[in-house]
Amino acid sequence: MKDSRIAQGGLVLLGCGKMGSAMLAGWLARDLPPQAVWVVDPNPSDWLRGTGVHLNTELPETPALVLVAVKPQMMAEALPTLRAMGNGRTVFVSVAAGITIGGLSAILGAQTPIVRAMPNTPAAISQGITAIVGNDAAGTQALEEAETLLSAVGDVIRLTEEAQIDAVTGVSGSGPAYVFHMIETMAAAGVAEGLPEEVALQLATATVAGAGALAAASDEGPDVLRRNVTSPNGTTQAALEVLMEPQSGFPALLRRAVGAAADRSRELANG
Repeated sequence: MKDSRIAQGGLVLLGCGKMGSAMLAGWLARDLPPQAVWVVDPNPSDWLRGTGVHLNTELPETPALVLVAVKPQMMAEALPTLRAMGNGRTVFVSVAAGITIGGLSAILGAQTPIVRAMPNTPAAISQGITAIVGNDAAGTQALEEAETLLSAVGDVIRLTEEAQIDAVTGVSGSGPAYVFHMIETMAAAGVAEGLPEEVALQLATATVAGAGALAAASDEGPDVLRRNVTSPNGTTQAALEVLMEPQSGFPALLRRAVGAAADRSRELANG
């Protein structure tokens, strides 16, 4: 990234909370020069102050890329300050949930290259996954630049249409919370069966982490992996008969949960 257009033209990071900080750490680790980065954040962390980036100073007139990482409710206040960069070669990448490309275009201009992205919190340890989609003005180059940046914190996939972002929000954007809750409830069930609380939590956390790593590394699908550990009439089958129950098990429950998150994403986008 040292010799990229971004390094040469500059990158503006609007908002540097947990997600923005995770991304910035990934870029700096990939040799993006700190002097090529401008950060606008009203409450900078001590870590951010020590990175060597330009912090809350005058911004370049035409940076190569602007990453919008403010909370959705702050968007209307923050973006007008960047309007002068619109309708040019500056690429805008937004990781703010519920703000559509159309909404950004209304502020920045219809000819502004815009890429909308939906990351998730494992980006904090470079294990995230981000879905991206761009407007017509973005083109191939803008998508490639966005993918290069976002790959610093995990995998990146491209969507074919913006409407898919809502489903991505329901699956991977909000998904880590589902997994954390599963760890909580597995540990609580272990305690109910007689395990000490700290032992149950360690077992549940390691099991979820290990199973996820196995699924990611395996050439076999999760259905095959599930069957591989399910002996006929064994303990796992007994548990799965509960978890896979059509009306009250995982299939129905997660379908409702993902649907609720996707619906809320649509509501946010519609104001």
